[in-house]
Amino acid sequence: MPGSFRQRGCTCPAERKKCTCGATWSFRISAGKNPVTGKYDYEEGHGFKTKKEAELAAAKVYTQIKEGTYVKESNVTFQEFSQQWLKLYESTGKVKISTVRVRKHEVGRLLPFFAKLRMRDISRQRYQEALISLKDNFADNTLDGIHRTGRMIFKKAVELDVIKIDPTQYAQVPKTQKTVEELENSEVAVKYLEKEELAKFIKAAKDYGLDRDYLIFKTLAYSGIRAGELCALKWRDVDFELHTINITKTYYNPSNTTTGYHLLTPKTKSAVRRIELDSKLIGELKEYKQLQDLLKSQNPEYYDEGFVFAKTNKNAGYPEYIKIIENRMARLLKIAGLNESLTPHSLRHTHVSLLTEAGAELQEIMDRLGHRDDDTTRYVYTHVTKPKKKEASQRFSNLMESLDA
Repeated sequence: MPGSFRQRGCTCPAERKKCTCGATWSFRISAGKNPVTGKYDYEEGHGFKTKKEAELAAAKVYTQIKEGTYVKESNVTFQEFSQQWLKLYESTGKVKISTVRVRKHEVGRLLPFFAKLRMRDISRQRYQEALISLKDNFADNTLDGIHRTGRMIFKKAVELDVIKIDPTQYAQVPKTQKTVEELENSEVAVKYLEKEELAKFIKAAKDYGLDRDYLIFKTLAYSGIRAGELCALKWRDVDFELHTINITKTYYNPSNTTTGYHLLTPKTKSAVRRIELDSKLIGELKEYKQLQDLLKSQNPEYYDEGFVFAKTNKNAGYPEYIKIIENRMARLLKIAGLNESLTPHSLRHTHVSLLTEAGAELQEIMDRLGHRDDDTTRYVYTHVTKPKKKEASQRFSNLMESLDA
């Protein structure tokens, strides 16, 4: 067996056959190349009372190395390995840049607890204590995301033989426990416009709106699409004959610069969908396209990538910022004397409310909005249908009373 053995600090005379001063033995054998650093690792053992004990321990490690079951725990720190993991995670090409950005934020939440610690020194207890501490500052959903990233990092460390045991394997994410009274009194605060308020808002957009405001907000309200989906919409997605729009992408612009945008695939498969629009809105979109084509023909610098709601002045042709849409909505809400805390996403909730009032079923609404499931949509649906359910209950009661008579 290749390796070296050494007795450390022995002060016994050379002629003495057996050590009596308490010095211990150690061993050092090659463990092959480290998968992270690419350099050769060496396994060392210390504190053996006799050379025989050191040899037996070394033989056990050597056998594991030969059988491929040996794991040399690295001295790499969490900060070092998490950065290596992020590079690997991003290089797969299977995740969107928006997801990578979220993972970087979540790694940042773990760094204050583990940054300078070696990966091998992060125990299950230490990891669990970190989750408990994080609970004081973050909501349940955020904490779930942090733990999800932590699990991916340590799982990869096990795969690369950086550590032997995954400290996240049995970790429990602490959840907020509500009292009975809180559950009884809680109600989801969903903000949306009633149909009369929506009509008032759309009229304000038509009468006092800035360039494209009327069509932007009418499309959001009448389709239920997200602001990011609206900004990413291209003319090839609009079918003027079938009166539909195809939702296949979303707008992402973390730098908030005109040219720094990205078009990403939707978050879920259900978000890819075809939505029917009413004939009047389709007609208005058709008229708007004619005006856009005219502008395009007059501007040789027009950025022609086919965006429906493109900028018209400086940087003409580029997709509009989501932030601009939010600011313009706030302006119109103020003019109309409506709730100024509403956002473009509130028009999505408004769409749910009006579809429900029109008699659409919950699953039909989910499909139109691109949801597999959503608590807010379910809440709006339940809230709007509550009076009808009460009415049905009363009709049943009246029927039974008539039979008794």
